[in-house]
This record gives sequence, C-alpha cells and structure tokens, in this order.
Amino acid sequence: MHVIDTQELVKSYGPVKALKGLNLQIPKGCLYGLLGPNGAGKTTTLRILCTLLAPDSGKVLIAGINALQDPRSVRKEIGYVAQEVAIDKILSGRELLQLQADLYHLNNLEKEDRINKLIARLQMSEWIDRRCGTYSGGMKRKLDLAAGLIHKPKVLILDEPTVGLDIESRSSIWQLIKELRDQGTTILISSHYLEEIEFLSDRMAIIDDGRVIAEGSPEHLKQELGGDRVTLKVREFSSQDESEKVKQLVQSVEGVRQVVVNKSQGYSLNLVIEKEEVLNRLRNKVLEAEYQVFTLTQSRPSLDDVYLQATGRTLMDAELAVSTQRDLKKESKQSMR
Repeated sequence: MHVIDTQELVKSYGPVKALKGLNLQIPKGCLYGLLGPNGAGKTTTLRILCTLLAPDSGKVLIAGINALQDPRSVRKEIGYVAQEVAIDKILSGRELLQLQADLYHLNNLEKEDRINKLIARLQMSEWIDRRCGTYSGGMKRKLDLAAGLIHKPKVLILDEPTVGLDIESRSSIWQLIKELRDQGTTILISSHYLEEIEFLSDRMAIIDDGRVIAEGSPEHLKQELGGDRVTLKVREFSSQDESEKVKQLVQSVEGVRQVVVNKSQGYSLNLVIEKEEVLNRLRNKVLEAEYQVFTLTQSRPSLDDVYLQATGRTLMDAELAVSTQRDLKKESKQSMR
C-alpha cells in the first residue's frame, strides 16, 4: 500500500516551473529519501504534500485521503518539520510543545506524557524551560522535530532536518528517525547531503529540474551503474577544450562505459569502468598520447555517481549552478535600482 501517492504534479512560480510532472509512490513504513540540489523542487513537493501549497495540476493521496479535497483530514495524519525553523522567541520550549499538543486536542494526561518522553528522548531537559529566543540552531532543530512528533503522526515529513547541525546532533536525529521507522512511521526526508540519504533511506528518489530522474534503493541505484568510478586529471587540463580532447581519447578505451567532464574539480574526468584491468589500459592510453597523469583514482559507485549518470553533472556542479544563478539575479536587481 502506498501511503504517499502523487501523480503528475505541476507547480510554477510565475515563469519558473518548479515541478514538471513529478510522481512519487511511497510504501507504508518506508523511510524514503529525496535527494537533489537546492532548486530541484524538493521543498515545493513537501509543501504540497503538507497541504501548505496547492499544485497547478496533479493528484495527491496521503494515507488514502485526497489531500487537495480534504486537507484538514490529511493534517491529522502527518507531522511536518520545515527547512526554516519558525519558533516563538518568548515562549519556553515546553510551552511551545504544550501549545502544539493543544492544537491537536490532546488531553492533559496524554499531552504531558508525550512531552516528557520527547524531552527525554531528544535530550532537551537542560534547556527546555528557557525561552526559545536563547536557543542555538541545534536546540531549535530538536524542538521543531519534537513539535512535529507530538501527535504521533502516521507520516513524518522532514525538509533538510539536519542542515547546519554539528555531527553529534545530526547522529542523534538520524538514530531517532530510524527508531520511528522501526515503530511503523512512514518517513519522507529531503536532503542534499549524500551521506544522509544513503545512510537513512530504504528507498529514494533523485529529483532534478522538477522531475524524478532515478528511483529505488540506494544500493540498487549504485549497482545499476555496472562498474567502478574513476577520476582522471592530467596536468594539461586548463580549459574546456583541453578536457574534451582527453575525453575523446579515453572514450576509445575498451571497458570505459561513461566519461563526463567535471568542471567543479578543475576539469577532471569522471568515468565508469567495467573491470579493474581497464584502469591499466586507460593509463597507458593517456601516457601514449603524451599526457602526464596528475590524478587517477578508482572507487566503488556512490550516490553522486548515480546523480552524475542521470544528469551528466555532479551534485556539487548542480549546487554551484543554482548558486551562480541566484547571484546573477541579485546583481541584476541591484543594477536596475
């Protein structure tokens, strides 16, 4: 049974199309990851699932409920932790959790029991009665997560839940997320951290430019690449033209399945090879052409390689492209003033 089922979601912000026919089917009790760069459509998708945003077209079912026709019923079934933490600075953390429990109409006994258990589980007892305005980023993240869990939702939706956290806090939240999954909660988590999605997810989808471009378990997606990853760089790489010449050279080596120029790493080449002995043939081919090998490394496939295979660029390249576009827009607006 699919607890979350979206069909052909389309959403635009003016001339910008954030979603272009996005489909997701998430089984009950699954810890499902959404991986993609900033601007890929992850947050828009989650806000639609949480009934905070309406799509231009498409269908959304949450626990069998049509989210577009009956958003009130859907909200009873889900917990949502947004990317941007919005917490009242005057209330204490305990008061905020009490308010959240009241909004879900929990009785006093049930309310206090759940609040006390969440405080203990997230290790918040030392600071929970201080005003929220004094909290660090990690404290706010934990409190926000507790607020999303107060009513024991069947579906928990997390948008970049560990962004900006230290390693210890991140590890603690990862452990809690896995425990919730083991207790039967269906969890949808979006992130641009490769290791987070790979560690947590039973299944995952890679989103790029408003569409799902790959879907499956992390291990299955890596196995589909059919070989190891090789990174090659020669000293002569100084431009796109030079890297393209070497790309054409190594593409002729038997056993090389894919070659992509990686601009974010100084015009290095990312390759997928079928067998280990291909590495020696590759090295000899480059040396015969009188190029000096600067870097030649081999590794097992990663989710970044899966993203590279699907889009022709690394996740870092995608992040840099989005960042550059935002900077250009800011400069354009400032120049028009």
